[in-house]
Amino acid sequence: MSIMRTEPLRERTTNRGTSQSGPVRVLVVDDHPLVRQALRETFSRERGFEVCGEAADREGALAAMATCRPDLVILDLALKNADGLDLIKDIRLCHPKTPILVLSMYDESHFAERVVRAGANGYVSKQEAPAVLMKAVRKVLGGEIYWTEKVAAQVASKAVRPGLGRRTLPRDLLSERELQVFEFVGTGASTSQIAAALHIDVSTVETHRTRIKEKMQYGSAVQMLQAAILWNQATRVLGPDPEGRRER
Repeated sequence: MSIMRTEPLRERTTNRGTSQSGPVRVLVVDDHPLVRQALRETFSRERGFEVCGEAADREGALAAMATCRPDLVILDLALKNADGLDLIKDIRLCHPKTPILVLSMYDESHFAERVVRAGANGYVSKQEAPAVLMKAVRKVLGGEIYWTEKVAAQVASKAVRPGLGRRTLPRDLLSERELQVFEFVGTGASTSQIAAALHIDVSTVETHRTRIKEKMQYGSAVQMLQAAILWNQATRVLGPDPEGRRER
């Protein structure tokens, strides 16, 4: 597959608000070595870009943010022992001006809005071609939000007709943590397994389960389990297993 070449970015505004010349420094955060290698090769073919660092988990990503000071972060949602949405928020707190582009296998119709609400600047599916990724990269570096026309239409529809179809799905009613617990429930994980995977107390998981039932108006734990299974199937989210791995 041929990769589109572009002219180098001779002068740009960095995430620290100053203008400087040189390549755009990219940090790649993904727990699959082959994906990181593919992204490094993609950016090596693009004039004006360089991969300044790689990370496979939350700790590595935050450390790399401090050491290599990237101008752009490419980040997956499923990481070792971490949730990508939480990491987006962590990065945004410490580096509010650094663009973050999510590159993931999850269904964009369910996650593109969520990643932007969490603080990211765009969403690209791993099924897209490298040229689409680079188009997204240039958009977010230019200060724009990147998502597909399908998602843009979805967002516009909600803005124009806010009373229709709103607050009926788990992603609309539940908090980020409650949605994580809900997805875990759909994998058949026990309360203690969910607590261990999310690094929270068992009592906290129980509280989240109770709130989920109330918000979604589930009459029983069985009804919530059935709904969670269907939600996971619909969004292609199989969730981390009890050991903390996430299938894709």
